[in-house]
Amino acid sequence: MIRQNPFHRPLRVGIAIASIAVSLLAIGSATAKSYDDAEVAALLPALEQSRLSLADGVRQLAKGEESAVSAKFELNDDKQLSLSVYTAEKGLAVDAEHNVLKEFAGDPRQLPWKPEAEVFKDIPHVARASEHLTLMSQTRMPLAQLIGTAQKEHKGRVFSAIPAVEDGRGVLVVLIAAGDKVEEFAYDLRTGRQVAHGPGK
Repeated sequence: MIRQNPFHRPLRVGIAIASIAVSLLAIGSATAKSYDDAEVAALLPALEQSRLSLADGVRQLAKGEESAVSAKFELNDDKQLSLSVYTAEKGLAVDAEHNVLKEFAGDPRQLPWKPEAEVFKDIPHVARASEHLTLMSQTRMPLAQLIGTAQKEHKGRVFSAIPAVEDGRGVLVVLIAAGDKVEEFAYDLRTGRQVAHGPGK
């Protein structure tokens, strides 16, 4: 989640930083909830104000070689609804060290959606975006297609799609809002199929 974005210069990540994403793959993430209850509770009422879906926003930015690697709705610093999409400017085939990792964020309550692009420079966001790029490079399915699959298979609104590692494999963790409830699902990045997810799976 981006709270401040003072970055506007091209990214050239050192080998040590770029390797963070690779090392994360070997660790395997926990299967506890991937979201903060208080933040999501504040976000849910605002989702109805959006005039485009998560997949719509991703498709708008996936032009040419630029590829979306994660996306979510969130509340910005002013507590207003924002749609955030992380992208890799040079595509999924180019590693993080030689890519340009960005966030596009803007108000989804207005059409056309006009997000502002910011290039990541600080280590936490570079590391996170590098992990997302590394994981999404495992799949031949674009992010919008994976989101669309989840949207078709479950009731409600997909509001977050973030790649992660579970049990040593790459998955896309999808959050879906149905009324005042949130459901969390995982899709295998190699197959595009839903897989067991969460504690006690």
